[in-house]
Amino acid sequence: MQIIRSIQNRIYEIRGERVILDFDLAVLYEVETRTLNQTVKRHRKRFPADFMFQLTRQESAALRPEIDKLYNDDFQSVTGMSSQIVMTYPGKRPKTALPYAFTEQGVAMLSGLLNSDKAIQMNIAIMRAFVEIRRIMLQQSDLAEQLKQIQDRITGHDAQLSAIYDAIENLLDEKVAQKKWNDRQRIGFNAK
Repeated sequence: MQIIRSIQNRIYEIRGERVILDFDLAVLYEVETRTLNQTVKRHRKRFPADFMFQLTRQESAALRPEIDKLYNDDFQSVTGMSSQIVMTYPGKRPKTALPYAFTEQGVAMLSGLLNSDKAIQMNIAIMRAFVEIRRIMLQQSDLAEQLKQIQDRITGHDAQLSAIYDAIENLLDEKVAQKKWNDRQRIGFNAK
């Protein structure tokens, strides 16, 4: 479960897609980023634009604070990975090289290319992380729908309560008018 949470921290929303960046995949698969990217370039036909895309400079700059925070936290204790893999830290990447983002389908396609035991285990964990995120999103949308229904009911109840308050005020006004009529000073003479 700790690995899945670590993977979920590496899943970003970019261009409306949930993606994992190439250097994060390299860390998870315990390979160098350049090795992972070379493998992808050799099999470029397997990675259409909806499986993998390269970030723009603006997208990369916008993600930089999140990435730095993730890598500045105690990375070793979170994942338990060896320190040799830390050399794939995105700060070591040449400034001209922009990261690649892999969608869930891209990660699945990558699993067919990287056949080490570690890559297979990580791929299973990554797929579970994507499924868990999708489940959470569905729960949140269900919750939003339930809140909308409650709001609609409350709005209906507010209208009904307002009508009840108006009716009570009318009744009270009638009783006050009746009491004034009954308590008025009588004119005329008393037969007693």
